[in-house]
Amino acid sequence: MMVTSSMSIISTLIFPPPPSIFMTAMSVISFTSLANAGISEIRGKHMQYSKFWNFNNPEKTAPNSEKQQRQVVTLSGRTGMLVAYTPAFVTALTSLLFFPHNDIRSLLLSYALTLHFLKRILEVQFVHKYSGGMGVDTAVPICLSYLLSTGSMIYGQYLSSQGLGFPEPAIDMKSAGIVLFVIGISGNLYHHYLLSEMRAKPDSLLLFLYRWNRPLLGRKKLCYQELVSFQV
Repeated sequence: MMVTSSMSIISTLIFPPPPSIFMTAMSVISFTSLANAGISEIRGKHMQYSKFWNFNNPEKTAPNSEKQQRQVVTLSGRTGMLVAYTPAFVTALTSLLFFPHNDIRSLLLSYALTLHFLKRILEVQFVHKYSGGMGVDTAVPICLSYLLSTGSMIYGQYLSSQGLGFPEPAIDMKSAGIVLFVIGISGNLYHHYLLSEMRAKPDSLLLFLYRWNRPLLGRKKLCYQELVSFQV
């Protein structure tokens, strides 16, 4: 009874999942990939793309993987992030400019995805400050993840609202969604700007890392180790 009631409430807010083999497969792949990434992080095998991780610092490399590390093709931090974001941006922009939008939801989704990745690319070019690199074996999976997620969202929305003609949800959340999107993307941009400014002020950056890492990771030394090992 409770499950049925919950599903009924959800159906008044969002479209039901489209009966598509592709969308089902993408959901399984996304869940599996995220679970695997989470397990890898717990085990200490981190994706080397954080601006607080110096890929070029040999102290960051485990002794038993030094040979493998030297064989990895590396890109500059800026180039690596552009590789990660640009294909998804092109996909979103293509859907916005060339795909038919017979309903406002598809148009809003294409706009949101285009603005989201455009913001990231502009941040890479004009906001973020990099002093490390990114391995191709890190940039390519991130790129594929963003690209497939973007394409899946666009296709899923098309199926729900146009391809299969599902009825609109009873409760219209478009206005609330627009407001939350604007607040979120603006706050994220401001947050990234603050971080870039802190990079020139080690004391401020250390305080930021300490306040955020202590409750999440419970390791007071992490902030100091990350700061002093990263070449600002």
